[in-house]
Amino acid sequence: MRETIEQLIKDHNAGTPLAFCRLVETRGSTPQKAGAVMLVYADGSQTGTLGGGCVEAEVKRKSLSIIESNIAQFETFLLDNDYGWDDGLICGGRMDIFIDPILPNDDISYFQQLIECDIAGQTITEAIVTPSAADASSANTSLTTGSTWLIDHNNQLLGSRFCSSQQSADQKPTSDDLPEVIRELHGSHSQQRAPWHQDGISFLPRQTRSRLIIVGGGHIGEAVARFANDVEFDTWVIDDREQYVTETRFPTAQRRICGSMDEILPAIEITPETYCLIVTRGHNHDEEALYHLIDHGAAYVGMIGSKRKIRLIYEDLIEQGISEESLADVFSPVGIDIGSKTVSEIAISIVAELISHRNRNGVIPGREQGAQTANQATNQPARHS
Repeated sequence: MRETIEQLIKDHNAGTPLAFCRLVETRGSTPQKAGAVMLVYADGSQTGTLGGGCVEAEVKRKSLSIIESNIAQFETFLLDNDYGWDDGLICGGRMDIFIDPILPNDDISYFQQLIECDIAGQTITEAIVTPSAADASSANTSLTTGSTWLIDHNNQLLGSRFCSSQQSADQKPTSDDLPEVIRELHGSHSQQRAPWHQDGISFLPRQTRSRLIIVGGGHIGEAVARFANDVEFDTWVIDDREQYVTETRFPTAQRRICGSMDEILPAIEITPETYCLIVTRGHNHDEEALYHLIDHGAAYVGMIGSKRKIRLIYEDLIEQGISEESLADVFSPVGIDIGSKTVSEIAISIVAELISHRNRNGVIPGREQGAQTANQATNQPARHS
């Protein structure tokens, strides 16, 4: 999402009219879930996606007229025979999409605030008033259709955006007046990570981007970094070989660090939201990395390898004073079992595990009891970068 909002700001600064299309609520099976965004331009081009297919084409068509009229609208699409996939498959769900025209003279401070929060790593929620809430609360001008409120994890208002075309100047609520119904609903679900909808208001949580420290810049580390960036992990890559931590090899990494692990890892910044992945080129390097990372408070520590290699590493670390309880918290062999063989398949299985751990509060398919130790692991082929 950050990239799309940054593009919106860039286009607005260049004087380009556009429509900001946001998926605010879904029901049933849909190609994207609430929170997906897309920009549509007057020439019919787009940035981002709402899932493709006929729905996206219809959203683009409606967006062109909305840019022309400068009147925001909510649109509902039922994924039946009218809005199936291009290949004939029918999802059977429902998508509610808010299309907000943004013209060159419009105030975009709300979107700038979104980016500032994202860069600062703040956990935030957007609350968007849908037509049903606005109709039921006509006495409360703050709950007009399309009004959007940006709230932090302490339930404090950070910013707001209103559809000026739907309100007169004297009706427009002030940005420091968060409606009590929104404050109460958000406060009761402030820990919820997934989008939710209640009383006609859609809540779109946006969690802090998790840092992913990849120890090992080989083939698997490179592939993991590529996929992880697309699902909103901020990646740092560490290797003792300079040619393996170049910008060309890891163009999306926030940091590329070259040096010995015994110097870098003890001093590296690890927060409770940090994910650590060990995919070095060999047994000794894996063991050294795990020794330095295992008890540093990371959200997740995973290590690649076969059952035998993991057992040998664990035995060595126990001799060095690492407890069995700490080792039990290591995710190894890393990755969801999808029968992966190639580098890309292995990387996908690893990133899928990271996503599940992040989005499902530590729950991972096949590891329902938590991290899987070498004593519990099934046999897997050795995997090295």
